Amino acid sequence: MIETPGLFLTVLAFVLVIGPLVFVHEMGHYLVARWCGVKAEMFSIGFGHEVFGITDKRGTRWKFSWLPLGGYVKFAGDLNPASQTDPAWLALPAADRARTFPAKPLWQRALIIAAGPVVNFLLAILILMGFALLYGDVRTPPVVREIVPNSAAVRAGLQPGDRIVSLGGRSVETFDDVSRYVKIRANETVRIELERSGTIVQRDVVIGTQEQRDRFGNEYQLGLLGIAPDRPVLLEVGLLEAPVVALRQTRDIVVTMVETLGQVITGRRSVKELGGPLRIAKISGEQISVGPEAFVFLIALVSINLGFINLLPIPMLDGGHLFFYAIEAIGRRPVNPAVQEWAYRGGVVALLMFMMFVTFNDLGAFGLWKNLAGLIG
Repeated sequence: MIETPGLFLTVLAFVLVIGPLVFVHEMGHYLVARWCGVKAEMFSIGFGHEVFGITDKRGTRWKFSWLPLGGYVKFAGDLNPASQTDPAWLALPAADRARTFPAKPLWQRALIIAAGPVVNFLLAILILMGFALLYGDVRTPPVVREIVPNSAAVRAGLQPGDRIVSLGGRSVETFDDVSRYVKIRANETVRIELERSGTIVQRDVVIGTQEQRDRFGNEYQLGLLGIAPDRPVLLEVGLLEAPVVALRQTRDIVVTMVETLGQVITGRRSVKELGGPLRIAKISGEQISVGPEAFVFLIALVSINLGFINLLPIPMLDGGHLFFYAIEAIGRRPVNPAVQEWAYRGGVVALLMFMMFVTFNDLGAFGLWKNLAGLIG
């Protein structure tokens, strides 16, 4: 039976995921800027018209805006929330000019911009550390216990007792490494390296495809090799080991994200799999109805996604600013303001088009276009 959370729970879960993560991200920018002596004029959760807010004794306006899909900190010397430089900053009195963002040395500006994504990664690592301390670290050796009949593993000649050494030239240490690699490579041909009775054996296999549907009716297409793993080993994790486990898990998530994005760009994976705020809201509602552990893990996952996306070298995003700073560091002078202006305009257009596209995808995933086609037909 398909269980779906109601609209209220979905909206509440979405706010509980996005709101704190945006706040943490922007707080990273804000705190490092304060440490560098930069005045923050505005700290906004959301975009557009202000719903409510307060102004603190430092002159910073803390506000909530009506479109809660992001946020920004506007520093002294910024022309707009995108942190484009206001030419008027040079005309300010010396004391005020010293507290502007453009007046700071390059390394401080880079630290301020990088702080947002870094804090998102740190939050996720802290959450994953908590899971490791509470539940331990499950390590399943990459040993084949049994083979599923008529599967890709059968066609590749795998046998029980085989130990998988590498996939596609990438070494594996646990069965989770195998699972992560295989599930995003449906229908791809992969070279498998095995250890069998002390001998290294190589096989080429076409990864199978499995259609799955979860309890909420969401359908997924996953790669399937068709092997059952050996018994997992549960390792207790101490305070010193927890960061190592969390960092390893964060690395694995980022690698999977990069590979999946690369598959979309190269056409090996459908662009229909790209989701936006509506799909995040849907998944948030589903995970909060599953239980607190699933919901907290989702927060960690979205935090990693938020940090990763913001580091992409796209104007308007933190990564775009860092890209310009890298050019400035190499060329020993800032990028031409006209070039930056056109880059930011292009970034705005690209982000708006992307948001429209993923929203279209989300509505399609909810069945809207299919239902409309049925009504018209």
